[in-house]
This record gives sequence, C-alpha cells and structure tokens, in this order.
Amino acid sequence: MDALEIARWQFGITTVYHFLMVPLTIGLGLTVAVMQTAWHRSGKEEYLRMTKFWGKLFLINFIMGVATGIVQEFQFGMAWSEYSRFVGDVFGAPLAMEALLAFFLESVLLGLWIFGWDRLPKRLHLATIWIASLASIFSAYFILVANSWMQHPVGTEIVDGRATMVDAWAVFTNNTALVTFPHTIFGAFAVAGGFLLGISWYHLHKRRQSGIDTVDASGKVVVGESATLGKNRDKVDYQVWIKSLRIGAVVAMVAFMGVALSGHAQAQLMIQQQPMKMAAAEAACHDGTGFSLLSVGDLRGGGATTCDDVVGVFEIPGLLSFLAHDNFTTEVKGVNTLLPEYQEKYGTHLPDNPIYGDRAGTEINYLPVMEVTYWGFRLMITLGGLSAVAAAVALWLTRKGTVPHSKWISRLAVLGILAPFGGNAAGWIFTEMGRQPFVVAPNPSFQGIDQVFMYTAAAVSPGVSAGEMLFSLISLTSIYAFLLVVEVVLLTRYVRGGIGSAMPELDGHPDDQDKDTDVLSFAY
Repeated sequence: MDALEIARWQFGITTVYHFLMVPLTIGLGLTVAVMQTAWHRSGKEEYLRMTKFWGKLFLINFIMGVATGIVQEFQFGMAWSEYSRFVGDVFGAPLAMEALLAFFLESVLLGLWIFGWDRLPKRLHLATIWIASLASIFSAYFILVANSWMQHPVGTEIVDGRATMVDAWAVFTNNTALVTFPHTIFGAFAVAGGFLLGISWYHLHKRRQSGIDTVDASGKVVVGESATLGKNRDKVDYQVWIKSLRIGAVVAMVAFMGVALSGHAQAQLMIQQQPMKMAAAEAACHDGTGFSLLSVGDLRGGGATTCDDVVGVFEIPGLLSFLAHDNFTTEVKGVNTLLPEYQEKYGTHLPDNPIYGDRAGTEINYLPVMEVTYWGFRLMITLGGLSAVAAAVALWLTRKGTVPHSKWISRLAVLGILAPFGGNAAGWIFTEMGRQPFVVAPNPSFQGIDQVFMYTAAAVSPGVSAGEMLFSLISLTSIYAFLLVVEVVLLTRYVRGGIGSAMPELDGHPDDQDKDTDVLSFAY
C-alpha cells in the first residue's frame, strides 16, 4: 500500500466512527428539547425525568462527537494538503460559518443548559436547549454544503490551478446540498427513534422481569411499584419508558418516510450528476430499466471494467427507471456505455504532472469498487426499512401498555438500536466511495478544459511518506478504539442505571456522595 491508500483508510475509519455520533446528536438533541417543552407546558414529572435521562445520554454522545470530530479537520492539512490547497477558497466560507456560528452557538448554549438548571428562568433555560439543538442542524447544513460541492461543484472557476468561489449563493444553495440535507436529517431522527425505542424496551422488560408490572386476563398492563427501588421504579418511571418508546417508534417511522422521499430525489440528481455512481450501485453493466435485487460475480475493479463477470440473478423491471426518471421505460446508462464517455471527457491516464508523483501516467479506472457501492446501497435501504418495520411492530406489541415478557424479543429490540446507525454509515460509505476516482467530482454541466474537478490521486500530501501515514493510521485507529470503549461503557452505565443515573435524588443518594462517584456530575 502506498501513502494514498493508507490516507484513504485513515480518513474512512475516523470519519465513519465520528459520523456515528453526529446523527444521534442531531436527532436526540431536538427530541430532548421537545420533552423539556412538554414538561414546561404540562408540569408532569415524567417529562422532567425523560428530559434529564435522555439529556444525559445526549451529552455523552455530544462530548465524544466533539473529541472525534476535531481530528477530521486536522487530517486535511496532514494527509490531504493538496486537496486543502485546491478547495480552500471554496470551503473557507461554509466551514467558517459552521465553526463560528453554528458550533460556537451550539456549545455555548449547551453549556448554559447544563449549568442552568434551577439557576436560569425556566423559559430561558428551555430556549437554550432549543437553540443548541437547532444550531446542530445548521452546523450539519454547512458541512453538507462543503461535501455537496465535492459531489457537484458550482459557483466556482479555476484560477491558477485552484478552485475559486465566484458565486457564494450558488455554493450555499447547491441543489445537491438541498436534497442531501433533509435526507441526512431524517436519517438522524431514524437513529434517535431507534435509540429511544430500544432503551425504553429494555427498561419496560426489566419491570416485567422483576414483577413490578404485570398483565391482567385481557393482556392489559397492570402498573406496579417497587418498595425497595423507590421512585426509580414507581408508576412515573413506567410512564417515562412507555412514552419514550412510543415517541421513538413514531419518530423512527416518520423519519424513514422522510428518508425514502428525500432519497428518491437524491437518486434522480445522482443519475444526472454522477451517472457512474448509480450504474455501479446497480451493477448495471448495460443500459436498462431494471433494478437489481441481486447480482453476483467478480464485482472487483479491473475485470469488472467491462462487467463481463457480473451476472444479474433477480431484478425488478422498470424500477430503476422510476427511481431515475419517474417512469418505467426510460433506460438508464450502464457501465459499458459510460466508461467511454468518461474516458473521452477526462482522459484515460493520469496527467504527467509532478503532483501525482509515481502515479503520473497510470491508467484511470472510472468504475468505483462495485462491491462497496452495490452492497452499500442495499444495506442502507435494508437497514432503514427494517428499522421502520421494527418500530411499527413495537407499537403493535405494546398496544396494551407494556412489552412482551420474552427475553429474546427484548434482546432484538436492544440490538435493533444498531440498525439505523448501520444504515447511515452504509449510506455515507456508498456516497463517498461511489465518487471515486475523484475527490471533487466533475460537474457534467460545465464544458471545456476549465471544468472543476480533482482526482483523489492528486489530493494526498506529497511530503508524507507511506510509513508516516501508516503510523498515523495505527495511532488514530487505536485512540478511536479506546474512545469507543469509553463511550460504550459510559452509555451502558447510565442506561442500566435508568432515571436514577440522571436524577440520583430518586435513589435517595445525597448529592455530594453522588458527585464523588459520577464522572458526569457536572451535567445538572
């Protein structure tokens, strides 16, 4: 492996891990704001408990997201200096707005929310969590503006070999960003919904196992209380979990519908802007209308450039045309048609330019790794659909007020938390890997030699050796693995502790004693 391949592995590993935190932060933050609003308006104690419990998990995730996200921007300068030089004039504006406006506002208001309990007026304190959660959504938009420019560069021209912004409005209203943004936000709420559902199911099942809650002859719940566990397992505790479960299930189903609709719009743009990505996602070797449910064969680069070894096992006629063109008859171009078009437009070999180093003159493979794009696309859809179906089943199974006694169903519910995380990760891997061999994909609407694009082979830092990159890869991966253990341990500890982990006074523990043992005692 050379420095380029190692740099790509490093960026992929750290970015995918960081993105696990992002959707939960976005989705859970706004959910907590709604819960606190319900408490503010109704005064019901269950909404206060919900706010503090889910808020504490939100804070753990937010802190870990900040810690892992800092590395992402440092990587641009360390491993991708040529890329940074090329896109710097364009990325400066959205990244500055993300950091100075959105992230700064989010962090400050979140600090006021953490330390403002019983110190700020209730309305002002409520406003802090709303502004912080909305700021996280704005932060996501600015990041997506930058990423969407890499997918579809607009408002830019090449000056002295660098992309220079000439139309800020075009960059910030890039149609790619406008469809990617709702798709990403709905995906974040799918994660939050599954998170609420799985954890709430776990606690309702614990109440069933311990005999606190029972069912009558008709199967309806009989809510009980535990004298030994006190307020941590009283009737209000039951309301916390059943309401959280139902909120999570509804959020998950609505989010999936939003993901599906926005994903459809995104696919239609993709077929115009990056037709090879769509062809690779379908293993569509030839022009056609059918959506492949299963294709097999040698889907690796090299032999798959002509798709000779790809065999379609089962496809749905007309579905691909519907995804791309809203009809069932218009053919979508396949790999064998697109490859000559790409080669004619952009060349067959990397230019003889010092920026490419030893890679100069090598043949360009315009076909992305089809195993990744094909299965990533299907994994994204499958996991998202399973999450929505599971949410609907959960609403049905809990229609009489509690969860079934089965421990296996409970384990599946908890394991199901991972499905929307996996769907989000698979979607981003597909999006980024499908853009190869470009780090900035060309805009098909641009004509002539001034097209704005950049090959990934030209983006890596020329002064960084393969050995240095390997050391960086091993170091960062090890640190991130440690942080993963820390986050899982913290989340597991506070989830198992239930409401008492966020409100120790319900367990009868003195505040001072709790502060000595609670690593997150600063959080209200």
